[in-house]
Amino acid sequence: MIPVIRSVVYLILATLITAPFGFLVTLAVVLPMRARFWLISVWRAGFMAICRYVLGLHYRVVGRENIPSSPSIIFSKHQSAWETVGLQAIFPDQVFVLKKSLLMIPFLGWAFAAVKMISIDRKAGKDALRQVIDQGCERLKAGYWVVIFPEGTRVAPGEKRRFKTGGAHLAVASGALLVPVAHNAGEFWARNAFVKNPGVITVSIGPAIDPAGRTADEITAIAEQWIDSEMCRISPKHCPQATTTTASATAS
Repeated sequence: MIPVIRSVVYLILATLITAPFGFLVTLAVVLPMRARFWLISVWRAGFMAICRYVLGLHYRVVGRENIPSSPSIIFSKHQSAWETVGLQAIFPDQVFVLKKSLLMIPFLGWAFAAVKMISIDRKAGKDALRQVIDQGCERLKAGYWVVIFPEGTRVAPGEKRRFKTGGAHLAVASGALLVPVAHNAGEFWARNAFVKNPGVITVSIGPAIDPAGRTADEITAIAEQWIDSEMCRISPKHCPQATTTTASATAS
């Protein structure tokens, strides 16, 4: 019952802070980008405080020393809504690659547009990749990090989708480092679930991958292998290998 009550209070408080800040960021479109990101950082601090003190949801970071000093590409696992805010608390100012329709969401979508998120039309095929590369290079050159979820959508713990190569293509085109990120947020904050559970989310940051001399496919394969391996370490109960091993041990 307590997680349900906590989730209700969270929803009320999150709505109360998101609507006005989304509106403020939209109005701040006349201000420099850094001022808009400052407003978002204030909202983010409030959101993370609600997660911590209302939901009882904390996080820890492993591999913080792997964060490069220059704007890079964050190549992250995507399990829940938490990481869309949590990553902002860990890495410098960043923009996300997202579907264009999200910009139409009142307040939140308007704020996305105000800070120039990389919006793409997923049905555009090769044109969508070109949008990621062109806009991504522009944002990186301006000093912002770019967040890409290679699986393209939220995927439940223990499940996996094919990794897309858009982030790696951006790395090759821009020369920016690609940073693989694994986490287990979905164990506490499941996709489309109303109830959020307390606990400690582990966010693991892998060694940055230099695109020099590598193809997009090679970069994606390196990042995918590291993320898959790390997911088994931080979320062993959802690791296919662990499941197979346990089943074999039970059978014997």
